[in-house]
Amino acid sequence: MATQTSQRLSEALSVRSSNPRQAEAVFKQILETRAGDNDADAVRDQETALVTLGELYRDEGNAVELEKLILVAREMTSTMAKAKTAKLILQLVNLFSTLPSSASKGASTPTLQSVLTSSIDWARSTHRLFLAQSLSLRLASAHLSAHSYRPALSLINTLLPELKRLDDKLLLAEVHLLESRVYQSLKNIPKSKAALTSARTAANAIYCPPSVQARLDVQSGILHAEEGDWKTSYSYFFEAFEGLSNLVENDRSRSTSTSSSNEMGVAGAGIGALTALKYMLLCKIMMNLPEDVTTLLSGKLAAKHSSHREVESMKAVARAHANRNLREFQFSLDPIIRQHLSALFDRLLEQNLLRIVEPYSVVEIAHVAKVVDQGIQQVETKLSQMILDKVLDGVLDQGRGCLLLFDQADDDEGYADAIKMIDEVGKVVESLYGKAMTIA
Repeated sequence: MATQTSQRLSEALSVRSSNPRQAEAVFKQILETRAGDNDADAVRDQETALVTLGELYRDEGNAVELEKLILVAREMTSTMAKAKTAKLILQLVNLFSTLPSSASKGASTPTLQSVLTSSIDWARSTHRLFLAQSLSLRLASAHLSAHSYRPALSLINTLLPELKRLDDKLLLAEVHLLESRVYQSLKNIPKSKAALTSARTAANAIYCPPSVQARLDVQSGILHAEEGDWKTSYSYFFEAFEGLSNLVENDRSRSTSTSSSNEMGVAGAGIGALTALKYMLLCKIMMNLPEDVTTLLSGKLAAKHSSHREVESMKAVARAHANRNLREFQFSLDPIIRQHLSALFDRLLEQNLLRIVEPYSVVEIAHVAKVVDQGIQQVETKLSQMILDKVLDGVLDQGRGCLLLFDQADDDEGYADAIKMIDEVGKVVESLYGKAMTIA
């Protein structure tokens, strides 16, 4: 029995790339075959077939079949040890959450949330508490990705007492880290920092895996960036990038048999390393050091990502910043980067507008918009904001479509001196009045 299963499994693995449909059929046959309770080899082959079939559906972006496979896995694991059950279900759920969004057939955040919710209910009903908690963490993360902050916080507040009671430090650190990300998305920086501190406290009490430590460093960098401390932020992103890059290299050096069980770790680390690198480039740009971007990307670890589309976008932003050219400015899809680049774009636009209008007493808004290569409405709105903020001394004549600039009046120090003199005289009068009251 075990020999036949192994042969069919080898056959399916050999044709997986060339003939995925044939491989799928063989994998399903292996899963439908009932293995004996004492036939450990056959059970192991079924586990391999299950995960490999899930990877096949993941690569094809077939969310519907992958969802069905999770249901099959629940039936298979009814007689398995709880630790092995948790490992298999989590592997399949991780495959579901890494589906390529552009190619997935019917995959969406609500579908993922539905799969996770039903899996959590099943895990709790079969008394698999650790699995239920791990899946709840992934469901809270899915809520965060969908910008559903209230359900995410509700799940987190439910998980925290359970994990503190069980003293599961690693999962507790991950939940606090997710809590920090939720509050950071809500722009509640004090609560985000407090949650991150709790996450680090829990992580310091145990051996913290490099992937979790790197995510803690990335979140620390993000929070320092929110406060404008770009130098400290860069140091955290650098630590995270090195850690994640080394993690990917170590996982790739393992054998094929072990790398398949760590698929999520490798994939997650790869994405994290690229994200940390982008944030490092952002720090250099925000510190007005765009020339350092090229030097940074010439390093051994960073060079592997230099041709990525997002990295090319950051290089374009660095060039635009160095040339003060708004026309070449590009915005990243990453919300963190987009937020800070929007602020940088606004600052560069303001500097360019001040430089353009400086020689004029009256200038057409259309001309200014043409020079900076931006829309008239956008330029008019920015000029209005600059006038209200007293960055620009002038007024908009919307009837003529012009900006009228006033001559900069010299500060008259006589007013300040007069106010100071009156203040001093007042003090003398109060002193004399006090002495007169004493004599009386």
